[in-house]
Amino acid sequence: MNQMERKMVDCLKDLRDNHSVIGVKMEFEAEGTRIEEAMRLKEVSMAAGLTLTTKVGGCEAVKDMFDAGALGTRYLVGPMVESAYALKKFIQATRIAFPHDLHSEMDFYINLETITAIKNFDEMLETPEAKELDGIVLGRVDLTGSMNLNRDSVNSKEVLDICLSMAAKAKAKGKKVIVGGAVSVHSMPFFQAFPKDHLDKFETRKIVFGCPGALQNKEAAFLKAVEFELMWLKNKKNFYGAIYSEDDNRLKMMEERYRGSIDKNSNGSGGNSNANLRGD
Repeated sequence: MNQMERKMVDCLKDLRDNHSVIGVKMEFEAEGTRIEEAMRLKEVSMAAGLTLTTKVGGCEAVKDMFDAGALGTRYLVGPMVESAYALKKFIQATRIAFPHDLHSEMDFYINLETITAIKNFDEMLETPEAKELDGIVLGRVDLTGSMNLNRDSVNSKEVLDICLSMAAKAKAKGKKVIVGGAVSVHSMPFFQAFPKDHLDKFETRKIVFGCPGALQNKEAAFLKAVEFELMWLKNKKNFYGAIYSEDDNRLKMMEERYRGSIDKNSNGSGGNSNANLRGD
C-alpha cells in the first residue's frame, strides 16, 4: 500500500468513526472501473473495515458479477433495470455468477433511475424473482434526465415525491432503500423528509452513508467524502501514469538505434544494420 492509499485509509476511518460511513462503492458501469483499480479500492476499504458495493455494467453482466465475487463484494447493484423482465434477468444472472453459499451472504439491489422504471415498479415487485431482491437504489440524476429535467432538480419536490412513493412500496415488501445521485450537504433536507426507517443509506460516487446516523451529517462529512474521491482519482492517475511512462527510456534507445541504422544505410556505409537493431 503506497503513501496515498494509506491516507485514503485514514480518511475512510474518519468517515466511519465520525460521519456514519459504512461502505465504499465502485462501478463497472459508468466509471468503467478496471480490475486493477478495483483490487486497490478493495484493499483500501478492507483496511478501513468497510464493505464494498459494486455496480455491474448491466442487468445480465455475468462477467462483472464474477469479478465482483472475486473481489469480495458485499452489495451488488444492477443498473437501468426498467421492467419485470430485466429484474428477472438480473436475478437469474446472480444465480449463475455466485455459488449458493456466497449468494446467501450478499445483498442484491437494482437501480431505479428512469421514469420508465418508476412506472413499472409495481409489476417488478410482483415477480417471483423479486423475493431474492434485497433493495433498491434511487438514482436521482438519471431519473431527472429521463424526465427532461436538469441536474439541479434532484432535490426538487417532484423528485422527492417520486422517491417517497418508491420507498414506501419497497418497504411494504421488506426491501431496503438507498438514494444516490448528486448527493451533497444540500441533499440533507431531501433525506430528512423520508419517514422513519424508510431510508437505509445514501451514497456519493464513492462513499456509502448509513442511516439513521448519517441523517445528522453536516457539510464536513461531504467535504471528507470529496477528499477521499480526490485522493482516489489522484492515486488512479499516478498508477496509470507510471504504466504510461514505464517504457520511455526503452523507446528512446530503440528509436536512436533505428534512426542510426537508417542513416548508415542511406549514406551507403553498409555494415551490419541488424547489429544496431538487435533488442538487447
